Amino acid sequence: MSRLPSFFLCHGGGPWPWMDGPYRAAHAGIEAMLRGLLASLPAPPRALLMISGHWEAPAFTVQSGAAPGMVYDYAGFPPHTYGVRHAAPGEPALAERVRQLVEASGLPAAQDAARGFDHGAFCTAFPMDPAARLPMVQLSLRHGLVPAEHLRLGRALAPLRGEGVLIVGSGFSFHNLRLYGPQGREPSTAFDAWLQAVLPVPEGRDQALVDWSRAPSARLAHPREEHLLPLMVAVGAASAEVGLCIHHETGFLGGTTISSWRFG
Repeated sequence: MSRLPSFFLCHGGGPWPWMDGPYRAAHAGIEAMLRGLLASLPAPPRALLMISGHWEAPAFTVQSGAAPGMVYDYAGFPPHTYGVRHAAPGEPALAERVRQLVEASGLPAAQDAARGFDHGAFCTAFPMDPAARLPMVQLSLRHGLVPAEHLRLGRALAPLRGEGVLIVGSGFSFHNLRLYGPQGREPSTAFDAWLQAVLPVPEGRDQALVDWSRAPSARLAHPREEHLLPLMVAVGAASAEVGLCIHHETGFLGGTTISSWRFG
């Protein structure tokens, strides 16, 4: 079976795939990237493993239900967006495989059969697979948000890439809700330039990511790093392989620079 790459993807704001008008149009670049992603792979995946910036737990916790529900973890959007569905099936056997890999690496692992898909997962998966044919399992971040632990998590998950499982870190390369738009132009450009320098080359990349808070405008780009930690997982899963920027725009929501990445 072909070895799949891993990805770090900007998932957009709230339930944008189910909206119309200017807000949906602002996500046109993200939408085009997501719609073409599966066709870019060396082989079709059999399942998605989604690591979202919207789920944190005391241990790395894997969603293990056979038919996950939805978690509408956003506010202020149109009423119909609180009833949208991405009815991808879960896969308990994959969840157990993930738990075993994490535990074998010495990291704390758990399962949660009741957890539904949050919008970091379903707003990323829906444009990729609108018919929801691919099973999807979500995996949490761990409290403390320690970069080295999440790189280590990615390395633990790396065997899944040869088992038909597409590892997707769903977050945002810039996530400061107060600075989206023109006021975020300078800090987002500076932080993204650092990502463009660091992520393509494996040598030194892990250490640079451990020390990410020293990057230009780092804490303006990420006052809290939960949307950056999925990047660490994606990089860890392809730690010796090159990174490729697959989506880059400088005017997201009026002036913010964002980028999404493929590894391997």
